[in-house]
Amino acid sequence: MTTTTETLPKAERVLLVGIQSEKAEGPESESLLRELRGLAKTLGLEVVDQIMVKLREKTANLLVGKGKADEITTIAKSEDVDSIIFDYPLSPVQQRNWETLSGKKAYDRAELILKIFSARAMTKEASLQVELARLQYALPRLAHSYEDLSRQRGGRYGTKGSGEQKIELDRRSIEKRIHEIEDELENVKKSRSVQRKKRERIEVPRAALVGYTNVGKSSLLNAISRADALAEDKLFATLDPMTRRLSLSSGATLLVTDTVGFVRNLPHGLIEAFNATLEEAANADILIHVADASDPETAIHMATTDKVLSEIGAALVPRIHVLNKIDIADSGVVEAWQRAYPDGALVSAATGEGIQELVGKIEASLTAGMEDIVLEIPHADYAVVSLLHREGSIISEESGDESTRVHCRIPQRTLGKVAKYRLSGPEKPAPPPLMGD
Repeated sequence: MTTTTETLPKAERVLLVGIQSEKAEGPESESLLRELRGLAKTLGLEVVDQIMVKLREKTANLLVGKGKADEITTIAKSEDVDSIIFDYPLSPVQQRNWETLSGKKAYDRAELILKIFSARAMTKEASLQVELARLQYALPRLAHSYEDLSRQRGGRYGTKGSGEQKIELDRRSIEKRIHEIEDELENVKKSRSVQRKKRERIEVPRAALVGYTNVGKSSLLNAISRADALAEDKLFATLDPMTRRLSLSSGATLLVTDTVGFVRNLPHGLIEAFNATLEEAANADILIHVADASDPETAIHMATTDKVLSEIGAALVPRIHVLNKIDIADSGVVEAWQRAYPDGALVSAATGEGIQELVGKIEASLTAGMEDIVLEIPHADYAVVSLLHREGSIISEESGDESTRVHCRIPQRTLGKVAKYRLSGPEKPAPPPLMGD
């Protein structure tokens, strides 16, 4: 009798190379190397060893000097790794030279991030965005990229099917595909714009969860909305925006969107390619900036997020700062964070601690700047009361014989819709009492 045994694919064994330079010295370079290790593990790679190299002067051929290059190559061969990953941008020439010298695959942080995004993109939009970034990155690296590009999911015009192991993509065909994707993404943007205008007609306020990758944004979305967003202990667990409805105690409704996490040294091509996704943050009424209490580098991560928010035009959007994972927090991190953000919220998405307080802060932020008015709404127009519940906050509601008097707080954008029912406010005297008052 013959038995068959299912064998799992062998994990790619990698050697990580950190770089100390003028831009990343001492603790920062060590921090970036730890992050590179986390990125590698997210992709399922087996990190066999790592080495830190002090870069005194860059060389055109191999980035580092010959002596250090020989040392890295010796380690790679003795540890029998499959790939060498550099935490520093490699030029196409340097990449090819390293592969010739070591006999191993060689790539940098940018390509590693692109591989992660490619593996985790789920929707058509995210797949298009990742494919665009990969093609733009691969264009000067055609020889190195053939194998990876052959594995793109879903055969598309200009590429071969996903079952083929080898493909031939010349520069002209890649450029043609890039233009096709850009046109497709433009259509996606138009579609998203139509959807956004429909939401704006309903006038439901929107919030966006933003923050460094793996800080627990998806778990927090689940906690505040009782949603079922994907929540994994992996970097870049969310690549597609997920929106959930949150009902506030005032009766108002808020749409909350989870967004892709940020990371240091994110390839610029990805920022451009994911513009349609990240614009959810730029167009939000409020940002919920989430940080990880269990990470000693929270301050650095928050600064990175602020930088990217500025790049996508969201620097001026009001925000609430949230420190998540306080159930496993480092006390020093929490204390330093509270000093920096005294009005912030301390929560644990895992245990539920602080969630109600956070929702209260979100509601208070949305009602800030609202106008306090009294409306007299005929029963025939009672649907207006639903609008007030949705967009503002009802303080009191009293029904009379022919109308309903509502004392409410509403945003400026809603005033024009209810102006004809207005009885009092800064510009009008208080109304006489209703019959039976």
